[in-house]
Amino acid sequence: MARGEHAPACARRWREQAVSRQWTLWQTAQAINSCCGVSLLKAHRLARGWSARQAIEELERLCETHSLGLPRASIDLLNAWENNRARPRPQTIDQIARLYSANAVRLGLAADYTDDGEGPNVVVVAPNHIVPAPATPVDEPAVPRPQRTPATDQDDESERRALFHHALLSSGLPLNGRLLAEVERTRQDMDRTLASATITEDQLDRLDEQVLRYRREYIKSAPLPMLYRLMLEIADVRRLVAVRQPAATQRRLLNATTMLALLSADALMKLGDTRQAHAWYGTARTASDDMGEVRLRALVRAQEAMLPYYYGDLTETVRLAREARMLAGSAPSSPAALGAAAEARALARMGEHQAARAALAEAERIFSRMPREGADHLAFRFSERRLQFYRMGTLIELGEAEQVQEWISRSASPYTIDPALVLLDQAAHVAREGDYDQACRLAEQALTQVPPEHRTSIVVTRARSLLAVIPRAQRRTPAARHLHDLLAEAGPQLALERP
Repeated sequence: MARGEHAPACARRWREQAVSRQWTLWQTAQAINSCCGVSLLKAHRLARGWSARQAIEELERLCETHSLGLPRASIDLLNAWENNRARPRPQTIDQIARLYSANAVRLGLAADYTDDGEGPNVVVVAPNHIVPAPATPVDEPAVPRPQRTPATDQDDESERRALFHHALLSSGLPLNGRLLAEVERTRQDMDRTLASATITEDQLDRLDEQVLRYRREYIKSAPLPMLYRLMLEIADVRRLVAVRQPAATQRRLLNATTMLALLSADALMKLGDTRQAHAWYGTARTASDDMGEVRLRALVRAQEAMLPYYYGDLTETVRLAREARMLAGSAPSSPAALGAAAEARALARMGEHQAARAALAEAERIFSRMPREGADHLAFRFSERRLQFYRMGTLIELGEAEQVQEWISRSASPYTIDPALVLLDQAAHVAREGDYDQACRLAEQALTQVPPEHRTSIVVTRARSLLAVIPRAQRRTPAARHLHDLLAEAGPQLALERP
């Protein structure tokens, strides 16, 4: 359920009222759209009482019955379409219109600019409860939306590129409200163009090389300037994706889009903007699902599992990790190994020690069978070093990590964040055992060894959370005071801080 939408029970009450008043499905969809804060497309599904899975199954059954071809749809894509994060292809719009016995206007997937000179309609949905008709009522055309021309879009994009260039060249420029808005607009533009659709082999090769270079440099780069660079690159890729390409070309563009979106999501996660990080993971899902390559889809889920691990619900981390493993299949691969390792670390923190050991053993087994690809210093490649990172985190939660400091001493630059995260895991575990002074010293060590440009919310917020769990009576010790003072100094250096 998206933010601002009513609970499903509200739509159920409208369906019950529709039966008693003998409304058509279109009238029911209008009422749900007007009252529940959902899109027209979603209102059609709710008017029938279908879950997203049921809608996809009904669509597949319809396409098979009428020989319309296999629909390019999934639960994830349907959610993206219903929440205006992406737009179906014209062929898919036609299939959905057949499914809901509607047209593109009534689905909210097209505008109606006819002018019959009549005033707006209203839909009477209950006694003394009159709701204005939505933009596409039963008999009334939609209100025209302002038209955008290619020149307007080009001007906006040029202004946006100039803004990110300025931010990139201005050392230390914080991620302020204007820049956050432009990051969001860049993602929305990419989502819109993913569903619409010339480029040479040389251009594709250069793009692949550029994405590979970003994945290599991301490991050692500070997240904020890297985010600005990614926004510039995504703006270029979006222009190529905006025009539909031959299937092989489109797959390469979608692969590049997925990787750039994943890098953007990970950078935003490190910066502490969980809302935009989640949205960019959604963009990566849309691109990978459109491409249809199961290992790439598995990689997106495995990477997304990190967001709830650091900022949210551990059960969501386990769910995403298991979904990644299911998609990756039995063949050894980076997504399969990462999914098992992420599941192990989350289960260990949840106290499910036996299951955590089994998942860690599975990650090690998968890794032992993986081909050595010779590019370990690459984002999203599950290397020996990544395996050790997850192993350390799991063993700390199991109370079995005896060589953390030795591993940290070997984990030097360019991996600036990983040792700090392991130290913070150890500090949290020590604090739960009651040794608050040692926990504060470990957290202080984690903060001091991270360069200022990498000392972002993912590090500082965890250290502050540790300090918050210390009993008030023990916050006056020298170790706790040192950590408090260090966090106070670190605050202004954060690129983005959430209260």
